[in-house]
Amino acid sequence: MRPRFRRLVPGGLRWRLAGWFAFVTLLCTVIVFVAVYGGTGTQLREQIDHEIAGDAAELAHNLMAADSKTPRQISNAATRYIADQPFSASSTLLFVLVPGTAPSTNRPELFGNPKPDNGETSSEQGEENRLSSLLLSAAAGYRTLSLPDVGDLRVLKRRIRVRSGLSVVVGVGEPLASVAHAQRGVARAFVLAGLLALACALLAAYLVGSRLSRPLRRMAAVATRVNAGELHPRMRDPGGQSDEVTVLAEAFDHMLDRLTEAFAGQRAFVADASHELRTPLTVIRGQLEVLASQPEPSAGEVRRVEGLVQAEIARISRLVDDLLLLAKTEQIEFLRVEQVDLPNYVGELWDGMSLLATRRFELGPIPAGKLRADPDRLAQALRNLVGNAIDHTATQHGLVRLQVQTLPGRIRFLVEDDGPGIPLDQRERVFHRFHRTDAARDRASGGTGLGLAIVRAIADAHGGTVTADSSPEGGARFTLELPSFTPAHTPRGTVEEELATATPLARSTAP
Repeated sequence: MRPRFRRLVPGGLRWRLAGWFAFVTLLCTVIVFVAVYGGTGTQLREQIDHEIAGDAAELAHNLMAADSKTPRQISNAATRYIADQPFSASSTLLFVLVPGTAPSTNRPELFGNPKPDNGETSSEQGEENRLSSLLLSAAAGYRTLSLPDVGDLRVLKRRIRVRSGLSVVVGVGEPLASVAHAQRGVARAFVLAGLLALACALLAAYLVGSRLSRPLRRMAAVATRVNAGELHPRMRDPGGQSDEVTVLAEAFDHMLDRLTEAFAGQRAFVADASHELRTPLTVIRGQLEVLASQPEPSAGEVRRVEGLVQAEIARISRLVDDLLLLAKTEQIEFLRVEQVDLPNYVGELWDGMSLLATRRFELGPIPAGKLRADPDRLAQALRNLVGNAIDHTATQHGLVRLQVQTLPGRIRFLVEDDGPGIPLDQRERVFHRFHRTDAARDRASGGTGLGLAIVRAIADAHGGTVTADSSPEGGARFTLELPSFTPAHTPRGTVEEELATATPLARSTAP
């Protein structure tokens, strides 16, 4: 049953991106608004403080310069000065408090306890009188008071001493209506600018999201078609996107190419495995049917059928073992790497392989050093190569040769024979699973067609390579090259000592 994919919502990414753009734009606008709104109020209040400080200094200077001695004279001088500064909604409040006299001010209704007016109740007028009394009771310095009919008022009170030595309180106030008006203007401007910026951000985010999500939607469509069974759709050109999207599209196409190859290889593998298993099973069934058709088969006939069936069962067992080995090559724990002493390892391995058949076995010099590899898998690969050479050479006088050569940081094993060789167009295909250059002879000898495929899998697992070409003897030569070889450092001495410790002599095993 095929897995179900969630359907890609076309506007999902675009609207989420637009939402985040809008959120960030709104957040930035709010932060800037708070900073500008607060800064405007602070700047205007500082300007008002500076103005009322100058007005208070000028009023104090005029009172101290006046030739007034009694409280009444000082009050009259203050009244005359204030009379020249009429109060309005945007002008300055001035007042002078002289002990023993009524306050001198340009807004007398803010002082004293006037009666209710303009339809006000007694309680409302009493509350206004209480707030107005704050002008008289407030301490010296700057204060912000909320007064009736005036609103918020910034007040500065100073105590001065006139020529007669009398202590007089000078007060100056400025309404904060201009501050509130300026801040309301800032708020309106930011609301309009914020709405415009939000609309532009939403539009830009939607367009950007559409552009970014276009290759993703194409990728989802391609994945849906692949899931439905089509293996050929590709992204190819993502449509002039950024480098990241282009890299993603190329990686996606590469993944699909690998999947297509894997599926094709899997189908071919199943077909080949089925074909290889069908032959021995057909033989076994045929022999059993022949045996069953005889009412009283002879002992010789039973032994003949038993021998054939056991041979085919052995062939099936080898085939299954090889298939399991190839399946394990995809696993991480396929190799168990360790340091291998090359001369001893190759010498012992060659001694065992030279007993497999009657051939002219030749072993060249073996370089001294350590090879980092899995000894069991490497032995299996070399046995398969030598076994392949044995199968394709003549009995008694056929040549099977193993040479070991060193390269910088690498080692090379060459297995040569004097058999019929491998045609040029077959030298790569011989490493494919179930491929045979001579199918009839290999089946007759019990071969599965997986030996060289196993050699390549082991070479790939070690990070090496294996190739096939022609031998100088006229047959085939297989070259297995592996990395991680460290040559031995021999001590300085005679030439004979170095040869004895570095490379054993070549050995030949003849019939």
